[in-house]
Amino acid sequence: MITDDDKHAHLRDDIRLLGNLLGDTIRAQHGEARFLAVERVRQEAVAYHRAEGGARQAHSRALTASLQALPIEQVLDVVRAFSYFSQLTNIAEDVHQNRRRRAYRESKSAPQVGSLAATLDALRKRGIDETALRAAAQSLHVSPVLTAHPTEVQRQSVLECQRMIADALAQREDHDDEVANETLARGVLTLWQTAMLRLTKLRVIDEIENGLNFFRLSFLRELPALHIRLAKSLNVAPSTAMRVGSWIGGDRDGNPFVTAETLDYAVRAQASVAFGHYLHELHHLGRELSLSTRVVEVTPQVLALASAAQDTSPHRQDEPYRQALVGIYARLAATAHSLVDFTAVPAPGVALAPYASAHAWLADLRIIEASLLSHGSATLAAHRLSPLIGAGALFGFHLAPLDLRQNSDIHESTIDELFKICGVADDYLTLDEPARVALLSRELTHARPLSSAHMALSERTQTELAIFRQAGSARAQFGAEAITQTIISKAQSFSDFLEVAVLLKEAGLCQSANTCGADSALFEPLSLRIVPLFETIADLEAAPEIMRTAFAHPQYRQWLHAQGDLQEIMLGYSDSNKDGGYLTSIWSLYNAQNALRDVFAEAGVRMRLFHGRGGTVGRGGGPSHDAILAQPPGTVQGNLRLTEQGEIIGSKYSDPEIARRNLEALLAATLEASFLPTVESPEIAHYEAVMTTLSASAFKAYRATVYDTPGFDLFFRQMTPVGELTGLNIGSRPASRTASTRIEDLRAIPWVFSWAQARVMLPGWFGFGSAVDAYLAANPQGLATLLRMAQEWPFFRVAIANMGMVLAKTDLSIAERYAQLAEPALRDRIWPKITEEHARTVAAVERITQAPLLADNPTLKRSIAHRFPYLDPLNHVQIELIARHRAGETDERITRGIHLTVNGLASGLRNSG
Repeated sequence: MITDDDKHAHLRDDIRLLGNLLGDTIRAQHGEARFLAVERVRQEAVAYHRAEGGARQAHSRALTASLQALPIEQVLDVVRAFSYFSQLTNIAEDVHQNRRRRAYRESKSAPQVGSLAATLDALRKRGIDETALRAAAQSLHVSPVLTAHPTEVQRQSVLECQRMIADALAQREDHDDEVANETLARGVLTLWQTAMLRLTKLRVIDEIENGLNFFRLSFLRELPALHIRLAKSLNVAPSTAMRVGSWIGGDRDGNPFVTAETLDYAVRAQASVAFGHYLHELHHLGRELSLSTRVVEVTPQVLALASAAQDTSPHRQDEPYRQALVGIYARLAATAHSLVDFTAVPAPGVALAPYASAHAWLADLRIIEASLLSHGSATLAAHRLSPLIGAGALFGFHLAPLDLRQNSDIHESTIDELFKICGVADDYLTLDEPARVALLSRELTHARPLSSAHMALSERTQTELAIFRQAGSARAQFGAEAITQTIISKAQSFSDFLEVAVLLKEAGLCQSANTCGADSALFEPLSLRIVPLFETIADLEAAPEIMRTAFAHPQYRQWLHAQGDLQEIMLGYSDSNKDGGYLTSIWSLYNAQNALRDVFAEAGVRMRLFHGRGGTVGRGGGPSHDAILAQPPGTVQGNLRLTEQGEIIGSKYSDPEIARRNLEALLAATLEASFLPTVESPEIAHYEAVMTTLSASAFKAYRATVYDTPGFDLFFRQMTPVGELTGLNIGSRPASRTASTRIEDLRAIPWVFSWAQARVMLPGWFGFGSAVDAYLAANPQGLATLLRMAQEWPFFRVAIANMGMVLAKTDLSIAERYAQLAEPALRDRIWPKITEEHARTVAAVERITQAPLLADNPTLKRSIAHRFPYLDPLNHVQIELIARHRAGETDERITRGIHLTVNGLASGLRNSG
């Protein structure tokens, strides 16, 4: 019998091997003394991590003393060593996960939960017939959307080294150990000698390029393969159920560096990646399909393509597939050159006209595929051609739909300026909501423009109009799928929708540009969808009534009808959490979805929810599969979008095998949540009432501490490294929307990221312990209810599991040392509030789960045991260096050391932002 220890023996061996290789590298590069200094810190860190109570404090003091005794250059070596220890452990864990999944598949066991096979089996067992399943699969719309948020602190050069090590480690079992170990040693040495930190701040174009790497690494191949597997499972043609979207280059909310120029760069860079992939595959396909007419009979359509190719090579005169592909390659190369100045390598052998659209190119490929199938060569088509057709159907010439996003305040001020300069209204900003709606509605019926090249518009207004006009240009060049919608951050009223509509009309973004804005009450529908983003607790509560108002507006309802009676709504997790705490945030989101579902049903409009989730639990994170299944019944409806942010993108999608699993889990969960009948507990109404009570108490506790405690904002800035983050070159977007130091004005990302660095993770749990205590005090028998809720209600079960994960990653003994950075009066008044609430919350979670933290998640528990001993020294170093930095020491190496610790902790914690 194989024990659990046996299953994970390879993991322990890999971690030990990589650790030894790193140690050998340090010894060879810096000598025995430096190696021993790092080793002493490592041993003390392991002892600290394993100790408890007073012994832990003693080891903490010893660890601090060891670090303080080192000169700054050796401190930097320690920071780099432990950062890389942690990263190498991450690599070993990822490789081991892939190893275990392959072993599971080879064992012929039942399909794993979260896989397509398991989900389809479950749907069939619940009585859903094949016809319904096929229809469901064809109607799905699932889209992970990449966003450029500044929590991916690692350089691409470092990530490339990590991928090289991961590949070598994965192949080690199939190669001679000595050869494999040499490859690994070379990879570790390269990693050690590669600078962790960027010399310059990331630009938007850098973020665009970083995002595109994941298409090259996984999406371009894994997404078509996923659709082919789904099609085979249901015996249907491959669909386009899942597409990857992007905000990178189109999201200008709070980012002044996103302009029409960067939008143009993003669209062209995306297209170049798509063309590069297609041309590479076509070149190899041409080499492979050497089929001769002396052996097989091809269709007349293929012969026509071969003739049109004008290929005069004497070696291919009886090879029509190769001839046809010469022509297809030449036409696609001409398309790529005309659209984005892309030069095909190898150069095409003939000169032909470019394709008018991706659809025309795909039509030629389908002619090749149909002919292969006609003479029994389906296996040949399946190898490269069918995946290429699948990629073309999914990615077109644009690669990924790019969303636009801007804050409603900017839209409002832009409209105000345009109205003033054109004499439409001098007092727009002072109008109430009904007056604004009436004025905007009238404006939308006029054909005359609000701006011209001769007007002296402010730079901001010119920038906003230029963005929309550039979007129109991108759609004209690369197809309507290139940019499909514009998102309104901080949507708080229906007039926010109409302001965007006026700007879209002004930019000519109507379905028929020549009649855009014609003098009629029923003007041409807009080309882009308008998507409101409801972010704060108050915004979420107001969302249903705002949408009811929108659906009752004749013009807006007409647009929706022209767009297939579909409305997308984006829900903000980060700001609602910062506004009201974890429990109130998720409960407000749950209630908003329920209410929106009913409003949409009344109006006869289909709803697509776009979940703005971050990586960490404090920003809506957690396992996506479980989160989707925990959504309110009837709110998924086969349509789902969700953001993928920061370091989570790398951990999910840089490895093709891990990407395959994550993409499949998203698709499977959406299928299950949409089409598997929900069996709700008969006590659901009671459970919801209990959640309302818990949420109110949690909100009160959270607000009383975070917003109503005098000096809390200063304590946060003194205790955490939020101030030091501004000097780290980790993103193009400013950390705050304004120069204010208020928590309300700080972006949710640095708010959560800073608490994670200090090992408090406060946004992921604060308030729950107080809420449970208050509920049980008023309901002495209430624990039995909470236990049933955790067992029977997916929403509550996932909420508890996510809190358990984040609580397991907190370390208040380390966090207390960060608290020492704050002024004593503030610390003595605020820190006890945090520690007391932490104790209450841990106790509450363990009472409800009837088990210690992570008892139900052995994988994460094992991961923490492996990784965290290497993170603890980084915290100790960071605290010491922050104290020296704030005391006025100006040594550049101190600042560099702080930034190195930020980098190491973020990559080690994995979902810190």
